[in-house]
Formats: sequence, C-alpha cells, structure tokens
Amino acid sequence: IRAICYARVQQIPFFGICLGMQCAVVEFFRNVVGLKDAASTEVNPQTPDPVIDKMESQKSIENKGGTMRLGAYTCVLAEKSIARKCYKAEKISERHRHRFEFNNKYRELAQSNGLMPVGINPEQDLVEIIELKGHPWFVGVQFHPELKSTVEVPHPLFNAFIRACIQRKAKKAKA
Repeated sequence: IRAICYARVQQIPFFGICLGMQCAVVEFFRNVVGLKDAASTEVNPQTPDPVIDKMESQKSIENKGGTMRLGAYTCVLAEKSIARKCYKAEKISERHRHRFEFNNKYRELAQSNGLMPVGINPEQDLVEIIELKGHPWFVGVQFHPELKSTVEVPHPLFNAFIRACIQRKAKKAKA
C-alpha cells in the first residue's frame, strides 16, 4: 500500500495486476478519499468500507476448488483511456482467476475523486481496469495479462508500462 502511494504521489508509472489493482483501490480510498478503514473483505471481513468485496456470485460458495471467476471475459474500454490506446481496440477479452472485485457501491465516489473505471465487463457491470486521472501512467487490471504474453509477442499493457518507465527515466535524466 505504501509503495502504491509513493508511485501515485511521485507520478511514477504503476501497473497493478489483480491483487495489485485491488491494493491500488484500497490505497486510493484510504489516502485520497479519506476512508481510513477502506479495505478488501478478503483481508478485513469487518471493514466498514469494503471497496473490494467478494463477487455476489461467489458469496454462497463454500467448496472453493475451481469455482473462482475463471477464463476469458469481455471488457469494454473507455474512449480516451490509456488501456484503449494500448490495445487499439474498444472491446477486449482477458483471462481471470479471482473471487474479489471492485465494489460498485464505491464507483461514483472513485470517479468523482479521480480514480476512473475505464474497463467494464458489459455482462456483469464489473470494473476490470482502473486508471488515475492526471497521472502519466497508473493502470490497474483485475485480469491476468501475463497469461496472454510471450517473449516474442508481449502483452500491449506490458509494452506500454515499460515505455512509460523509460520515458520517465529519460525526463529525469534531462532535468
């Protein structure tokens, strides 16, 4: 959480994958919105502000096994988002493996404070990608882009993240 806060405040490129995105959401709500006890119910089931919560479809499952949200799901990308620029597409499909999601009860509060849900699963209205307004490159994804990345054909989000890091380093060297 502290490393994410540092990257956010210092304008350092950040790429959070699955739990990394969830931690970015928690950090944002604690330190920007001011909900000091914001948490994921996976970590703190008693939190008064469950900004990350178990998916409704997962709440009644007791035998965990292969019952997670697994497989590929569609995601629609916001028009002027970093993600859409990376993918060069309006609609994508990415692979998932999780039970916890961004809690939509906090979506409007996130947006009004600058945490933008820029990738949405249209079937279940789930937040799949977040970006931080005004930050040069702050992206969190609920899915696992590493599952579609190879040495010869790296995932477009990895390429863009590395490019953002190189650009930041070049700017700092000039300063």
